[in-house]
Amino acid sequence: MKSLRGERLSAEYQKAVYEVISKKLKYKTDGIKGLVSVTKADVSPDLKNAKIYISVLAKDKAEASATFDTIKEHAGFIRYELAHMMQMRTVPELHFLWDDTMEYGDKIDRLIKEIHKDEQ
Repeated sequence: MKSLRGERLSAEYQKAVYEVISKKLKYKTDGIKGLVSVTKADVSPDLKNAKIYISVLAKDKAEASATFDTIKEHAGFIRYELAHMMQMRTVPELHFLWDDTMEYGDKIDRLIKEIHKDEQ
């Protein structure tokens, strides 16, 4: 179970990473396409590592994958910007993970609509 401090830090990193991606990285590179969401951040208890869960809604799977790859390539830049934003002694190493829960939810929603359409 996470401590209250760990939960607060995770929430702060989630907001801060989203801010860096949407306000700084998006204008630094043209590789960010579609809607990028930071769905979750898990900071380890020793504050040395952070898992950042990213969801990308784009035109197609290839564009979403390219956007995710761009974010992973710029992990150092994101960490550098976080160091300036967060007033902490150390900034954890960032590990970006793909989160497809939004895509899965969209798929379920389409299937439900299709079932209701067939019933009418």
